[in-house]
Amino acid sequence: MLSAGQLIWASCRPLIRLALCAGSGFAITKADIFPQVAAQGAGQIILNITLPCLMFSKIVPAFDASNIKALGPLVLVAILYEIIGVVIAWTVKQFFWVPHRFRFGILVAGGWGNYGDIPTSVVMSITGAAPFNGASDQTLSVAYISAFILVFFMTLFPLGGHAWIAMDFSGPDIENEEVQETMRAKQKSLLSGAWARSALHTLRYRGRTSQGVARFDLADQEDVGASDSSALEKAEEKRENNAYPRATPAPKHVSFYHDDHEAITSATETVVVSPPISMYAGPSRLPSPTPSLLPLEKTITPGDQLADDIAHARVLNRREKTVQFTLTFLRSLLAPGSSVIIIALIIALVPTLKALFVAGVPGTHIPNAPDGLPPLNFILDTTTFIGAASVPLGLVSLGSALARLKVPRGQWGQLPIGAICGLAVGKVLIMPVLGVLICEGLTRVGVIDKEDKVLQFVCIFFSCLPTATTQVYLTQVYSGTGSAEHLSAFLIPQYILMFISMTGLTAYSIQYLF
Repeated sequence: MLSAGQLIWASCRPLIRLALCAGSGFAITKADIFPQVAAQGAGQIILNITLPCLMFSKIVPAFDASNIKALGPLVLVAILYEIIGVVIAWTVKQFFWVPHRFRFGILVAGGWGNYGDIPTSVVMSITGAAPFNGASDQTLSVAYISAFILVFFMTLFPLGGHAWIAMDFSGPDIENEEVQETMRAKQKSLLSGAWARSALHTLRYRGRTSQGVARFDLADQEDVGASDSSALEKAEEKRENNAYPRATPAPKHVSFYHDDHEAITSATETVVVSPPISMYAGPSRLPSPTPSLLPLEKTITPGDQLADDIAHARVLNRREKTVQFTLTFLRSLLAPGSSVIIIALIIALVPTLKALFVAGVPGTHIPNAPDGLPPLNFILDTTTFIGAASVPLGLVSLGSALARLKVPRGQWGQLPIGAICGLAVGKVLIMPVLGVLICEGLTRVGVIDKEDKVLQFVCIFFSCLPTATTQVYLTQVYSGTGSAEHLSAFLIPQYILMFISMTGLTAYSIQYLF
């Protein structure tokens, strides 16, 4: 049992290290020592070299057949956190106005947290010291973090989360005043209860329409089931009516549709369905000189052909989208971050492969290298060496990204203050409470192993993370101007509140687990 002073220091120490490292990146960026081109290069090094090496060096020795079952709860919790974050952002969007060029970006800001440098830095620092078991728990914690990173990459890129950011910049822009006016009208509608009356009216209208369509279908079934002679008589009647049209069209089916095109289509279908097919076999079957049925044939044929063309185009379009999605998904799997995690998991779960990298794997007998270590241990040593640069370099890049965010001075009245505060509170203050409840509930029902303290701590800790800075880079790419003006105002309050919520959550987690 830790004392209050020990608990506070254990919670604050990793955050102090995080702040100092990120602050150095902030300082050299403000001093024009670390230009944007250099920051982009550092980001590429992190994504493609150091982070994959860090994941590989931790996953291979940490996972085995006894604890691989933890992968399921980790993926489940990661997906739940993303869904809840999107719901929180959507709820904020319903009550507060959001700039038009950030209407979908706010959903990404709510759903995708900073799953890279911040949690890796803090979790490694906490699990590497008491009351955890030092280096073994530290290695295991990073292996658990890899599951969150894998879900992050899979949902953001192959499954299309990044497309929401691109949707913000499609179509013409709408001024903030118009968006605010629309939101005021929506709020008045919600307060006055007009939305309830509108919904009730819609339900009643749909009920009447469905009853009418049901009667229409019943009439058609009776027509189809009639005898041939009655069908011929009906056809003759309709032909005579077409020959002498009334001033006002009066097919009974018109009243069940909204526009004239649908009404004409329904009436035409009735003429074709009711008579037997033999009537259209040729002119010899209809000696009457009145050609009233021939125009119907000419009208129906192009319509049917057009419908077939549209259906065929839709099938082709669906196939193209499926192929494109599959190719994008496979390309994302082949990216260094995702592919290395998958390869490392395979190596960790196959004892013969794992014995090539790690010594002392039960049930294996592989000769050692001349230095007495497994033959491929030098690869694990190299990835450990390179991966050690991932966390500090990532924190420097984080500080640099925050330093480049433009804070609109003197324009606070034009900012969406309600949405900014709502997302910050929901993402960094309310989300940790929900995360604790979710993890405690999953532990009680046995989904999360009660004896695995590292697993519980990692799952709880990931609930208090602010929006990922990856969104800054994606917004700059999709905007076409290289700016992320709306996102900066949403990020800064979250990273300020993060130090308060992260300290409190860490202290509670250690107290709860030990």
